[in-house]
Amino acid sequence: MANFYSDNKDLQYHLSHPLMKRIVELKERNFADAAEYDYAPQDADDALDSYQRVLEIVGDVCGEVIAPNAEGVDHEGPRVVNDHVEYASGTVRNLEALTAAGLGGMTLPRRFGGLNMPVTCFAMANEMVARADAGFENIWGLQDCAETINEFATEEIKAKFLPRVSAGETCAMDLTEPDAGSDLGAVMLKATWDEAAGVWRLNGCKRFITNGDGDISLVLARTEEGTKDARGLSMLIYDKRDGGVKVRRIENKLGIKGSPTCELVFNNAPAVLVGDRKMGLIKYVMSLMNAARLGIAAQSTGLCEAAYREALKYAAEREQFGKAINEFAAVREMLKNMEAKTLASRAMLYETARFVDIYKQLTHISHDRSLEAEERQEMKFYNRLADGFTPLAKMFASEYANEVAYDSIQIHGGSGYMKDYACERLYRDARIMNIYEGTTQLQVVAAINHVTKGTYLEQMLRYEEEPRSEATAAMAAQLKELRKVYEQVVERVETLDKEATGYKELHSRRLVEIAGYIIISHLMLRQATEMEADYLNAAKVFVKYAAKKITEAAYYINTSEKSDVELFG
Repeated sequence: MANFYSDNKDLQYHLSHPLMKRIVELKERNFADAAEYDYAPQDADDALDSYQRVLEIVGDVCGEVIAPNAEGVDHEGPRVVNDHVEYASGTVRNLEALTAAGLGGMTLPRRFGGLNMPVTCFAMANEMVARADAGFENIWGLQDCAETINEFATEEIKAKFLPRVSAGETCAMDLTEPDAGSDLGAVMLKATWDEAAGVWRLNGCKRFITNGDGDISLVLARTEEGTKDARGLSMLIYDKRDGGVKVRRIENKLGIKGSPTCELVFNNAPAVLVGDRKMGLIKYVMSLMNAARLGIAAQSTGLCEAAYREALKYAAEREQFGKAINEFAAVREMLKNMEAKTLASRAMLYETARFVDIYKQLTHISHDRSLEAEERQEMKFYNRLADGFTPLAKMFASEYANEVAYDSIQIHGGSGYMKDYACERLYRDARIMNIYEGTTQLQVVAAINHVTKGTYLEQMLRYEEEPRSEATAAMAAQLKELRKVYEQVVERVETLDKEATGYKELHSRRLVEIAGYIIISHLMLRQATEMEADYLNAAKVFVKYAAKKITEAAYYINTSEKSDVELFG
C-alpha cells in the first residue's frame, strides 16, 4: 500500500526537530485538554506520537485515494450547474475520504472539533496532498482560512463556523477582482449595513477565486462609503447556505484543473464582519496571505517530490543504447539536482513553519493572558523570522517546483510531452505556483526589507554558530566566505541607491536570492551534520549550486553602474 508519509524519511526528520517540543508546549497549553478529551495528549512525547499517527493517516489517504484519482480529475474537471460548482467525481471521493478520516480543522482547537495540530504538521499534510494532486490541495488546504476566523472573530462567530470546517466543509478567500488583482487596495466590492436584518449586504464581482463556491468564504469588501484605498476595506464571512452569490464561470486554466477558479457575482449576499472595520487589508488579509504563501510553499514542495519521483522511476526503467538512462552522467546529474532542490525546498518550508508556529501560538496565548517578558521577546523574535522567511519559502519552493517539473519532462524525453505520463500534468500544475498568492516579484518586495534591516544576516550568523561535522566543515567555511560576499554586495547596493534612486530596486531580487541560497545551504548542512548518510551528498550538490548562483549574482551587482537604473528604466 502506498503511504506518502511513511515512504518519506525527510518528513519524519522534520517532525523530530528539537523546536517541535517547544511548539507542542505552546500549542497544548500545559496539556489541559487531556482532562476533557480522551484523545488529547498527556505530554510532549504523546503529542508528537499523535501527530505522527495523524500524518500516517493523511499519507495513506493520499497514496491510496487522492493520487489514483488525480489523472481522472485533471481530465474531468469541475463544472457550473445551476450557478454553482460541481466538483469532478474524483474530487468528491477525495473529500469524502479525508472527511471520513477526521482530517478537517487540523489546526483548530478541540472545542471546535479540530485536531489542535501545529502549522508545521498542517504544512506536512498539505505537502502530501499536493504530491498526490496539486489541484486538490487548493480545495482541501484552504481550511487554513479557518485560522483567520479563529484568530480574529468573536466567540459567537467561531462557534458557528469552525465546527463546520472541522466536519469537512470547504473554504475560500474572496479577495481579487477584475480590476484589482495583486493591488488589493483597489478592491471595490461593496458592503452595506442592513439595519433591519442585522447583516452586511455584499454587491459586486470577484475574479480568480480559488474554490470560489466554497461553503465558507472570507470576503474583502469596501465597508466605508466614499473611500478608494485600503483604509476603507473590511473582512467579512459569507455563508454559502445564505445564498446571494452566483458562479458566473469557472476559468479554463492551463493546470490545477480540478480546482475551480471562479468568477463570482454577489447580489445582496448577507455577511458578518470579522474583527474591526477598516482593518480588512491592513491586518486580516496580511495574516491570511502569509498563511496562504506558506501553503503554496508546501504545495510546491509536494509537487517537487512528485516530479522527482516520476523522473527517478522512469530513468531507472527506460533503456537506451543497451542500458538504463540513469546510468548516463548527464541524467544522473539532473536527478541529483532535482533531489537537492526538493530537499532544499522542504528544509526552508519547515524551518519557516516552525518560526510561524511559535509566533502564532504565543499570539493566541496573549489573547488569554499577559505574556511574561521572556515570552514577549520570544514572540517578537519569531515574528520577525516568520515575516522574513515566509516570502523566501514561497519564492524558492515555487521556482523549484517549476524547475523540477521541467526537468522531469526532459528526463522522460518525448514521452514526457504526452498525456500518458503524469509529468505532463505536473508541469502544467507547477506553472501557477510562482504566480498566485503573490508572484515571485512580490515575494522579493516583501523580502528586501529583511535584507536591508539585517534579519537574514543575523540568522546566517546564528547558523554559523551551530555545530558542524567533519564532513560538512569545509562547506561551512565556504558559507562564511559567501556571507561576506553577501554583506559586501548589500553595502554596495545601499550606497549606490543613495546616489541613484531605484538602484536597490533593480538589484533586489539578486540580493534576496543570495540571502536565500546561503540560508538554505545552512539548513542543508544542518541536516547533513545530523544524518550524514541521508543528506550529505544532497548538501554537497546544493552548496555547489548555491555558490555558482551567488557568484553570478554578485558579479552582476559588482559590475553594475548607477546608469543601469536608466538602462532598465
